[in-house]
Amino acid sequence: MKTAVIGAGSWGTTLADLLAARGEQVMLWAWEPEVVEQICSKRRNELFLPGVELNGNLRATSELAQAVQGADVVVTVCPTHVMREVLSRAASSMIDGAVLVNASKGIERGSLKRISELVEEVLPPEKIGAYVALSGPSFASEVAGRLPTVITAASHDEQAAGLVQKLFSTSYFRVYKHDDVVGVELGGSLKNVIAIATGMIEGAGLGTNTRAALITRGLAEIRRLGVELGARAATFSGIAGLGDLVLTCTGDLSRNRTIGLRIGRGESLTQITGGAERTVAEGIRTTESAYALACKMKVEMPIVEQVHRILFEGQSVKLAISELMNRELKKENE
Repeated sequence: MKTAVIGAGSWGTTLADLLAARGEQVMLWAWEPEVVEQICSKRRNELFLPGVELNGNLRATSELAQAVQGADVVVTVCPTHVMREVLSRAASSMIDGAVLVNASKGIERGSLKRISELVEEVLPPEKIGAYVALSGPSFASEVAGRLPTVITAASHDEQAAGLVQKLFSTSYFRVYKHDDVVGVELGGSLKNVIAIATGMIEGAGLGTNTRAALITRGLAEIRRLGVELGARAATFSGIAGLGDLVLTCTGDLSRNRTIGLRIGRGESLTQITGGAERTVAEGIRTTESAYALACKMKVEMPIVEQVHRILFEGQSVKLAISELMNRELKKENE
């Protein structure tokens, strides 16, 4: 069985290397020709996964058609804002009935669609045999270092979820099956917004009490929106919900938390991003989409709203915390 991995960032490279080490036939597509050249000649991807020696079985290409041609499984690991374009380009070269596995986390800006919804729009139905969302608490560098990790493969097709479970599982990378695609996708996407918020309060020196409160109430917001969109509440207490949220909000390797830290210490979003589109953390874009989605669905998400105000409207972290703490008193489960 041939697998194509679309996207040679840190996570895409890590997943492709994991499959290659298992002896799978895998082709990794990278936008950057220099990344392809380095992977093929030096077994390295120093731009996105520095210090990791890649398996000798891993092949790479900058030709998208070559990567997906004949692939039984296509794994998408490119940023959400380019997903539509990349899949549109890949469609004509994909075989009919391929299993599409999405390992990216985000909500498309503008359309407010999850990746599974985007895929249904872009790819002809005959191209996709099944869709599987692969998500969970998983820093790429730790997986590349063979540290024990668990994630979730969610699909409406149990056979496809089982195929992906077996394809990716190793002695250090354990995959659980799930059938709540909506919940798993939203949990993986929205946690990035809460991680930015957590970084902000840490950067502002507000302590661990505040951090614990923010993570807990952030989870309540994610669950509230998820249920409104058709997810099951219990999903957000699992690997792709609480598990991913805790990791991203507390881990030193979290880019979203790091952005929040810098903002909490007084830097502006423009200073942090510097116009570098390629390295912008997904949570910044997701904040826009999450806020718009909450407004559209009329779901109360005060933390998401305050993060949006801080990032895009010049709100101060101190004022945001004050407004959150002085909201109308209510029951915890409301």
